[in-house]
Order: sequence, then C-alpha cells, then structure tokens
Amino acid sequence: MTSLAAATPAVPAYLPEDGFLDARRDLKPAAETVKEAGVAGSADLTFDVQNLNLFYTDTQALKNITMSIHQNEITALIGPSGCGKSTFLKTLNRMNDWVEGCRITGQVFFEGKDIFKDLDPLALRYRVGMVFQQPTPFPKSIFENVVYGPRIQGISNKSELSGIVEQSMRQAAVWDELKDRLHESALGLSGGQQQRLCIARTLAARPSVILMDEPTSALDPISTQKIEDLALELKEKYTIVIVTHSMQQARRISDRTAFFLLGELIEYRPTLDVFTNPESSKTEQYVTGRFG
Repeated sequence: MTSLAAATPAVPAYLPEDGFLDARRDLKPAAETVKEAGVAGSADLTFDVQNLNLFYTDTQALKNITMSIHQNEITALIGPSGCGKSTFLKTLNRMNDWVEGCRITGQVFFEGKDIFKDLDPLALRYRVGMVFQQPTPFPKSIFENVVYGPRIQGISNKSELSGIVEQSMRQAAVWDELKDRLHESALGLSGGQQQRLCIARTLAARPSVILMDEPTSALDPISTQKIEDLALELKEKYTIVIVTHSMQQARRISDRTAFFLLGELIEYRPTLDVFTNPESSKTEQYVTGRFG
C-alpha cells in the first residue's frame, strides 16, 4: 500500500517553478508510451484504471475502481455528494498526494505509464490540467493569468506569449470579450468570464487532458451553456473528464457516464445507455431522481 503524502512533499495547487522543466520531459506522445508499455491494449485510451482503492487514513473513499477513459471524449462522473467522484478525479493527476494520510492501491496508467511509479507528479500535472468548482483567477492581469504556465515552461518571448494568450483565449471562447482588457485585473471579471479565463490558463500549458470539478455549479444558466458549448468544442483536441451533479448536463455533453455510489463504481457505459437503459437498479433510481 502506497502512502502518497509521504512520497510527495506538499506543494501549491498550481505548478511550482522548481523542477518543472525537467519533469515535463518525462512524458512522450500518447501512442508512443502506450506502445512501449504494452498496457491498455489501445492507443485511444488516455487513462486505464485498474483495481484502484483509496484510503484517507482508515476511511476507504474509493473501492476497487476499474475503468478506461478514452481520448477525445467527455466522460461525466455522476453520483450523490460524498460518493467519491471528486476524489477519483483528483487521483488522475495526483492532487490527492497533498492530502495527509492518503494511501492508494491499484494502478492508474496515463498514456501507457503508471502515474505512481513511472511519472513525476509535476510532469503528470503538466499534461493533465484541472479546472475547479469555483473560478480561481490569480490576483494578476488577465494576460499574466494566461501566461503563467508558459512562463514556467521557460517561454519568455513577448511575441510568442502574446500568441499563446490569443490562441488559448480563443479556444476558451473568451478572447472577443476580453481582448481589449488584457492588462486589467482578472478579479474584476464576472464569474463566467473568470471560469473561461481559468480554462484558457489551463489550455496555455498545453495539456492533453482537462479535468473539470463541477465547473458550472457556481454559474448562471447563460454562463453554464457557454462552458458546455466550450467543452463540446474542446473535446476535438482534448480528453475531458467532468464531475457534475446535473443529470441534464451529463446527458447533454458527455460521451460516457460513470455512476459512483459510496466509493464504488456502479455503472460505466455510453451516456445514452446509462440514462435510457441502465443495467443497475441503483443507477436507474439515481438518474430518475428517486434519491441523491
């Protein structure tokens, strides 16, 4: 059983500069790493999770989770509060390392490599970005928020940074709204703009995966629709895993849906099947609103 808190020192929730440039070199393109490792059986898998168990001291939060997450798809994680959705999500880029007493058994392969044995956590987080429930802009200008990751990666050319800002903000569908305000504080933006700016900041670091932990729960319906539309566009280039309490949202945007209950993965299938023809009676009760 692996004690992650002991293995990895506590670090800020965002990429630190020390060691980052070396860490990011540990990763190779997805198809190459899958071929080398000989796991997952297919180069279209981003994550291959095998018999994952997670404990917080003596409390088991995840129980024998086995599932595969496919490239260029949106995977929705649903289930009642406290069922393990966010814990599972944070395991995918080892954010649970920072929780004291966290222990894990089982394996999680990312692009063919075991994230606990073969990858430096900084290298992993470089490729697997996170967008949180509450927008988390830095107390900096809009421009400096977006270039935070590229600067850590060693990019200093002003022209290149400006290009990254425009490209990332266009991808996040916020460029037209904010292109004339780049040097204003990001803290002055609306909640929906802040969340899309955080997505732009994540994209600027050039990940291959975007993890979203209830990214629209604090937003109004119009901003929610913009984020959902954005996710559907981004899946053409990225793999997206989203935690959501909204059954409608999961059904609207996801390709596959995983239903968690009390730390167990009850059902994981194409979204349409989960909502129209669930295999488990527990899934049926949850998606039809009988509990949760």
